[in-house]
Amino acid sequence: MTTLASAIRAALLTADPRAKVMVTRDVARNWRQGRLEFVFDAQMPDEPARPAHPELLPPQQMPRRSKGGSERGRIAMWHSLAHIEFVAIDLALDIVGRFGEIMGAEFVDDFLSVAADEAMHFALLARKLENLGSDYGALPAHGGLWQAAFETRHDVRARLAIVPMVLEARGLDVTPATLQRVRSAGDENGARILERILDDEIRHVGFGTKHFVALAEKAGESPQQSWQGLVSKYFRGSVKPPFNDSARLAAGLSRDFYNAIAS
Repeated sequence: MTTLASAIRAALLTADPRAKVMVTRDVARNWRQGRLEFVFDAQMPDEPARPAHPELLPPQQMPRRSKGGSERGRIAMWHSLAHIEFVAIDLALDIVGRFGEIMGAEFVDDFLSVAADEAMHFALLARKLENLGSDYGALPAHGGLWQAAFETRHDVRARLAIVPMVLEARGLDVTPATLQRVRSAGDENGARILERILDDEIRHVGFGTKHFVALAEKAGESPQQSWQGLVSKYFRGSVKPPFNDSARLAAGLSRDFYNAIAS
């Protein structure tokens, strides 16, 4: 029987986007159907494999996206979203491969379902780009999205604090405005994609918060204070409003987590 760690490592080292989607779905399905052994006999790579395109640029070198409604601006927006979801596949796989043994089967269940969701999101966005006459890889993309994973590779609490509870939670804040713009432009297909992503991301942030709170309470610590300390240590940026308080609360991330450090 194939081990869970080796299956995840193979998915992380799959560079082609379409192939990564299929391999990730297979990992999640095989785990769910009991075809992967709960054995961690393979080391996770520090960096996942990446396709030749898109070109990855430092944040300060990324071209500024037009806020207008031009075709080029719309393609740039959907490409950026596709890249975020592509990296999110690897983030979900890596957290399982790196920390699943110490965290247990429920943690694996949760985050492999996240990986499958992210693969589906990417596939929807890649198809959207194709319908607009473009494709994933046609434009440069943010090269720093993996940095949070690398810097928290040694500590599951730090990883949970930064990736689901800061980065994905930020998606809860900004997606509604993007959704409104897309719908106002008459793009109902795009609006449905964003609605699906938003609903799933609430669940993803919820998984991160649930496991983080359980770890903090097991250690006899305040979840809120523990999270704030880890964010101050590992997050290169500020936790800033506006916040989608209702979506965050639905994910278990109440204001007493982030009010004290919001800038």
